[in-house]
Amino acid sequence: MSEENQDKSNYSADNIQVLEGLEAVRKRPSMYIGDTGVKGLHHLVYEVVDNSIDEALAGYCDTINVTIHKGNSITVVDNGRGIPTGITTKEKVSALQIVMTVLHAGGKFDKDTYKVSGGLHGVGVSCVNALSTHMKTVVEREGKMFTQEYAQGKPLFEVKEIGTSTRTGTTQTFQPDPEIFTLTTEYKYDTLAARLRELAYLNKGIRLTLTDEREPNEDGSFNTEEFYSIGGLSEFVKYLDGTRTSIIPEPIYVDGIKNGIPVELALQYNDTYTENVHSYVNNINTIEGGTHVAGFRRGLTRTLKAYADKEGLLKNMKIEITGDDFREGMTAVISVKVQEPQFEGQTKSKLGNNEVMGAVDMAVGEILGNYLEEHPKEARMIVNKVILAATARAAARKAREMVQRKSVMGGSGLPGKLSDCANSDPALCELYLVEGDSAGGTAKQGRNREFQAILPLRGKILNVEKAMEHKIYENEEIKNMFTGLGVSRGTPEDDKALNMAKLRYHKIVIMTDADVDGSHITTLILTFFFRYMKELIENGYVYVASPPLYQVKKGKEFEYCWTEEQRDAAVQRLKGAGKEDSVHIQRYKGLGEMNAEQLWDTTMNPATRTLKRASIENAAECDHTFSMLMGDEVAPRREFIEKNAKYARIDT
Repeated sequence: MSEENQDKSNYSADNIQVLEGLEAVRKRPSMYIGDTGVKGLHHLVYEVVDNSIDEALAGYCDTINVTIHKGNSITVVDNGRGIPTGITTKEKVSALQIVMTVLHAGGKFDKDTYKVSGGLHGVGVSCVNALSTHMKTVVEREGKMFTQEYAQGKPLFEVKEIGTSTRTGTTQTFQPDPEIFTLTTEYKYDTLAARLRELAYLNKGIRLTLTDEREPNEDGSFNTEEFYSIGGLSEFVKYLDGTRTSIIPEPIYVDGIKNGIPVELALQYNDTYTENVHSYVNNINTIEGGTHVAGFRRGLTRTLKAYADKEGLLKNMKIEITGDDFREGMTAVISVKVQEPQFEGQTKSKLGNNEVMGAVDMAVGEILGNYLEEHPKEARMIVNKVILAATARAAARKAREMVQRKSVMGGSGLPGKLSDCANSDPALCELYLVEGDSAGGTAKQGRNREFQAILPLRGKILNVEKAMEHKIYENEEIKNMFTGLGVSRGTPEDDKALNMAKLRYHKIVIMTDADVDGSHITTLILTFFFRYMKELIENGYVYVASPPLYQVKKGKEFEYCWTEEQRDAAVQRLKGAGKEDSVHIQRYKGLGEMNAEQLWDTTMNPATRTLKRASIENAAECDHTFSMLMGDEVAPRREFIEKNAKYARIDT
């Protein structure tokens, strides 16, 4: 055996390592914050803000200010009690230093200090500290001001008193470490604003502000937004349904304590055909639902069905009404506060406490029952919506079965336009959804046939935001996507769920022209995926290709450019000492303007391409954005376009 192999096989006690302090966080950051990409970067801010929210839930804080500084450092200021700074009896160290530098340390374990908390494990702010190049904490309490600073989680000096103060609260300033966040350290204003807006609705009466100091306005001021809600979840539902037409004048609101569990929820029925339920536990978005959602659904179905039967509104129905029918065209937000929540999995995405189901069921049944009795006109409108949903569901099931039956009858069941790949391992296979037959032909010539499949889409697919479900199965391009991907809607457990057992590709790439029509087609496809194949997005299977906008060429030298800034820089590099008119700029408006080799080099080659992965950072915000962009209401869409005009692409 070689000396090298002997070294590798010598597994002894000396190979066992113990990571001390916050070393484990820096060694494996994704275990603590999810990932080290854009999502993890923003999670740092959420961890600090959540500590301030916990102070608010305890009744000691009503104002939280978040500031993005130049260089993308962050400051979070609250007017809570301030982190204790005294010396602890056991550790003989300042409590502030322990909170900031020790994992699983904090007041969240003492239920006399925090009745409910989003940060359950005491790792939040210490993780932020560990993953920052520099962090500074200032505490104001008991008439005094204290501070301590840290570098990569290690204290630079002992906690010290630096002055007096008439207020109380904590100020946290931190700079994310580029050694950890190698992809980017740039914060997205809209992402942070969406989370603060969400927190304001979930915690009525708390004032949150976001200020961006990176780019001053023309008058020297900074972009600042305040988030404050008096109506709580009722206002949240109105915001989410702002671009939809409601069929009842005001949301149905539930707020009370059942079995010792605070339950708050609001629901609204609209004229769309999708169910939008967003759930939270202690301000944590439980994207996979859990017992609180199950209790809500059970209470809603039981109460509505009992009322409809009592009034004889379903006596002529020939189709059996299911729970899904009672929720179609409904937007609801559920928020519960649980002292000892049990989450399934590390991501806190599904609540497992059985006692919560009964509490929510009871709260919904009581308030909704009273509402239906006191508002007979609205109650009849809701039941009529349920009957329409049941009829549409039956039609949709027939349409789905027809698509699947044709797939079986057609042998392989694959669309005729699909050029499949040789490999059959879904984990290794890619499907390109390409705009038009012309670009599809170029992509087929340029692809790697081993693992890349091509499915051309002709024209614009149906806008599913405005269509009943059974109508989508009549759209040829949507049928081709279902059969090409190998997925279907409906499982034995859930008639609405996506059956991915036979999914044929784990990378689905939307590749459209770099013009307005191409952007519209991309949005239509993403809307379809979000509403009817959300599981593909949640599993990270959906991507958007980034074809170049320009080719800058001088003689035999050329560069591809994706932005105007890259184009201008390329022109300067290539012209050198020569004349600028010797540099030729080609603007690609369509994929068909590139030959197969160019398309492969720029957009399809895994070694050189840039793909944008579709993700759902904030489900409620995504719901609002898709309904606004693809719905019937023009005014909100115009406002959005005017606000984001600097990012728009105009064809000339």
